[in-house]
Amino acid sequence: MTEPEAAVADVFGGAGTLAQHVTEYTPRAGQIQMAQAVARVMSTGGALVVEAGTGIGKTYAYLVPALQSGHKVLISTATKALQDQLFGRDIPELLSMLKSPARVALLKGRSSYLCLHRLASARHDGMLQTAAPLRLLAQVEQWAAATRQGDVAEVPALEESSQVLPLVTSTRESCTASKCPRYADCFLYKARRDAMNADMVVINHHLFFADSNVRESGVAELLPTVNTVVFDEAHQLNDIGVQFLGRQWSTGQILALGRDVVFVGAQSARGLADWPWLVEQIEMAVVALHAMFPEQKVAAQRAMWQSVAPDGLPPAVWASRITRLGEGLRALARALEGVRDAHPDLKVLWERTCVLLDSVESALLPAQEGLIRWVESGLRLRCVESPMDISEAMRAKVAVDTGQDSLRSWIFTSATLGVGQSLDWFLSSSGLQDAECLRIPSPFDYLKQAAVYVPKAFALPSSPQHSHAVAELASESVQILGGHTLVLTTTLRAMKQIGESIRQMLPGHIDIRVLVQGEASKRDLLAQFQAANGRGMILVGSATFWEGVDIPGRALQLLVIDKIPFAPPDDPLLQARCAQAEQEGRSPFNEIQLPMAGIALKQGVGRLIRRESDRGVLVVCDSRLRQMGYGKKLLTALPPMRPLSEAEQYYAALHALTRVSTTDPY
Repeated sequence: MTEPEAAVADVFGGAGTLAQHVTEYTPRAGQIQMAQAVARVMSTGGALVVEAGTGIGKTYAYLVPALQSGHKVLISTATKALQDQLFGRDIPELLSMLKSPARVALLKGRSSYLCLHRLASARHDGMLQTAAPLRLLAQVEQWAAATRQGDVAEVPALEESSQVLPLVTSTRESCTASKCPRYADCFLYKARRDAMNADMVVINHHLFFADSNVRESGVAELLPTVNTVVFDEAHQLNDIGVQFLGRQWSTGQILALGRDVVFVGAQSARGLADWPWLVEQIEMAVVALHAMFPEQKVAAQRAMWQSVAPDGLPPAVWASRITRLGEGLRALARALEGVRDAHPDLKVLWERTCVLLDSVESALLPAQEGLIRWVESGLRLRCVESPMDISEAMRAKVAVDTGQDSLRSWIFTSATLGVGQSLDWFLSSSGLQDAECLRIPSPFDYLKQAAVYVPKAFALPSSPQHSHAVAELASESVQILGGHTLVLTTTLRAMKQIGESIRQMLPGHIDIRVLVQGEASKRDLLAQFQAANGRGMILVGSATFWEGVDIPGRALQLLVIDKIPFAPPDDPLLQARCAQAEQEGRSPFNEIQLPMAGIALKQGVGRLIRRESDRGVLVVCDSRLRQMGYGKKLLTALPPMRPLSEAEQYYAALHALTRVSTTDPY
């Protein structure tokens, strides 16, 4: 055993540091195994992939050796919420227990930080006309006078959909950097300076990959100083990475440019061009472009776009409307070019216009060879051109940093990285075929703690009656439990249908609230659910609730999943990956679609049992798990829960959960 491995074992041992400070701490062999493997790779260099089942305690398993190593460590997470949890809770707790002097910094993307320059302009630019956003702006102004970090997450009301948020934050295109009059006080650049001086920096995957492409977030400067990179929730790396490794533009960026032009033009170049008219031409061109796509009321839709026009659109019409948009941007660029030296903001606007003009003009050409391109239509249009996976980019980074004589280490970990006995899908899509792999099963006794039920006589997933049937089962079940129920759906459309149907089906005298994603923020919905300990609550959610949700104890006792979470068959990335697999003589279904669905299903199922004392029942309303060979494989890949084959057994299990004793049998 190496010295770093021994040091880790001391911390996690029965008489170690954690046992002395954490109430009811119990050493877990799997956690110690993972921590020692991480410590060893941190000391020797290399790449390590760890699938650590739910309950292992993987966060401490990589944080303890990271803090003991004396290295500079970069930790990347999938979400801002997990970033905040690590920086605000987990790392400070360990620093105190280990008496570590390590300096820790939190670094988020530009849009997470208040821009003092834009805040000063927000009240006067005329964009806010109604009372509610003006009140929110006043709240932001009051908070700005006291905040130290400038993280807009500190203002709960300032959600991503807020009209105020883009007015008080900057973009890469709108920032004037050192030329800004508030540069010395800038929260973003302060966060970057703190990161450069810290021993441990917490970022997110979006930031890591965005910087790999445009080198503007500070990570590119930070990475060469780092000894170890840890990717938590690594199963999301591929989906996030492909969004940033290519290039993209959106009509939202174009409209934001127009708003800034009108304001800055009036302030710094009044009378030198008809700024409102120029912007109006661009806005009308955007409206005409949007009109080519059907209105999306539920979720954004993706359309493949490898040729000169997106699939399903007439090329001539697409070309004419893209040309019209390009002409509007070109006219604006000419006007800004003539005044760009009058003020730094005008020069930035000219540069933004030129970049967008170049992107729009490229929309008249076929996709670049080796890249997949698609257009996403929703509230705005977003055009993306990217590689099919992150394998080449990650292989280049990891191979260089873990070559001969290199001590750089890369750690990739998640509760779900594969299906069955293989991690091949994750390893191949991430370019990590040469990495050391470790799989550690969950310490939970699922046979005693959980049961799984797949209804026999149930509407097929393709049936229009399926969502109604899911709602019926959930409403009957929640009445037995008195709440304590989470329903996960594979689409937003099904979520809305199921949530509304449950409300209609529940008898009026039953005091059960139905919480549905989108009716409040995720944070508020979970807070309501947990504050009531799940009593009298049923929560219905889609993609955002499939992972990163921790509801331990009796609060969550029933988890209902509507169907196997296969990716939409018309998804351009999925189509491209399947086509490539077919060309190579591989099975697109078995090697692409099934592993992706299996990983997503395992993530969802992981919401149910979070502690050794938890008890619960899982229901998957998809008969394919019983009837199809691949369905049985997916069931086998889940934790070994007690199977409930009949409805009578299922309802008996629900009644057993209502008993006070957690030792009562199902």
